[in-house]
Amino acid sequence: MEENYVSPLSTRYASKEMRANFADITRYRIWRKLWLALAEAEMELGLEVTQQQVDALRNAPDVDLKRADEFERSLRHDVMAHVHAFGEQVMVAKPIIHLGATSCFVTDNSEVVQMRQGLDIVIKQLWGCISNLASFAMQWKDLPTLGYTHFQTAQPTTVGKRACLWLQDFLYDVQNLEHVRDNLRMRGVKGTTGTQASFLALFDNDHEKCRQLDKKVSEKMNFHKTWTVTGQTYTRKQDYVVLTALAGVGQSSAKMANDIRLLAHLKEVEEPFEKKQIGSSAMPYKRNPMRCERLCGIARFLQNLVLNPAETASVQWLERSLDDSANRRLANSEAFLATDACLQLVANVTSGLVVHPKVVEKHMNEELPFLATENIMMAAVRKGGDRQELHEVIRGHSVAAGARIKEEGLSNDLLERIRADPAFSSVEGELDDILDTKNFIGRASEQVVDFLEGDVYPELNAHNIDKSFTGEVNV
Repeated sequence: MEENYVSPLSTRYASKEMRANFADITRYRIWRKLWLALAEAEMELGLEVTQQQVDALRNAPDVDLKRADEFERSLRHDVMAHVHAFGEQVMVAKPIIHLGATSCFVTDNSEVVQMRQGLDIVIKQLWGCISNLASFAMQWKDLPTLGYTHFQTAQPTTVGKRACLWLQDFLYDVQNLEHVRDNLRMRGVKGTTGTQASFLALFDNDHEKCRQLDKKVSEKMNFHKTWTVTGQTYTRKQDYVVLTALAGVGQSSAKMANDIRLLAHLKEVEEPFEKKQIGSSAMPYKRNPMRCERLCGIARFLQNLVLNPAETASVQWLERSLDDSANRRLANSEAFLATDACLQLVANVTSGLVVHPKVVEKHMNEELPFLATENIMMAAVRKGGDRQELHEVIRGHSVAAGARIKEEGLSNDLLERIRADPAFSSVEGELDDILDTKNFIGRASEQVVDFLEGDVYPELNAHNIDKSFTGEVNV
């Protein structure tokens, strides 16, 4: 049993892949790749770094976490602790590890690498969720359902069209995240306050070699853009842009989950429910929307994390202050883990959504007479009726039927009232056709097809989609 606090994102919600990406060992391995890239680039540009030293760094044993911890307890400096632990493993290269660099060379640059890898994971997951929703939308594109504004009955739509509202948000998110990922910049090789003074000294005032060093190291880490100017750190606005894009996934996730919770109350659409799952410890009949409720809770946490990088970016004194460090260790990694946790649930829910067409139809039929009053009135006018007189008659029947429903708890008898009224005898034979639900959904079905074929399928076909992604729901 664990005696120390561990984030639930690590133990309950986030995937193994995302947890591994932000694990300490991953961070420290990236540090070593950066030290290797720096040494190799310095050798290529003529500094006294030998091929033997570069090879030693490349072939070194894995990170010795225990030894690094021992160094950190005495040095009180995490980067220098790892410099010393690394140096002990590769004595021949010890003199040139971290040559000319400042701590932010490894900390900032490694964090950008981790963010890019995290974005790759999130983007891959999002495309899987989009694929799930696209299949669901197409399957149910023609099923009429009551539309709601203010959660009050409004013009009908279709189950598939409603799903496209969720899908469109996620599509916007994934395109935004791809843009953010593709425009991430490394800090590069800039020195203590960003002036490259230490490297300029190493290269005997050769400015071009300083430029080349920055370029070479970044390219060795598979980045083609660095920040041209930095202080001790890259601008923290980059963190804000990343976390804002991640929070967008939280918004979309919560929107979908809240809609499903409302629909579950109506018994029209439900999240997957396992055979042995318990909805309530006291009420055996309950089927609580546990996944969607959890999704809303994690999404709320994610969206609130955006305030952290916003404030951090605004209070970086001059070239840098260290109050960003502890905050970023918490906010940045937790944002990625929370986004991952959301998408595990989105994938699970969207891969197993349950629709109850008979309930959907029942609710439509209960409200349809009210929704059809204008259509019935217009049909009677076309048969020679007086629009104003018919309006008053049908208004009276609507009020009476509404009172019967709300005050007496009885069924909607508006249609029966209209059929029995001589004022509408001219259209009595047309009422069934007028009340066909497909007459009230406008272009909902066609819009689903237009959206999927125009916006979604081309994107899905252009990406390698993991259609087996159904999410990890551990508890």
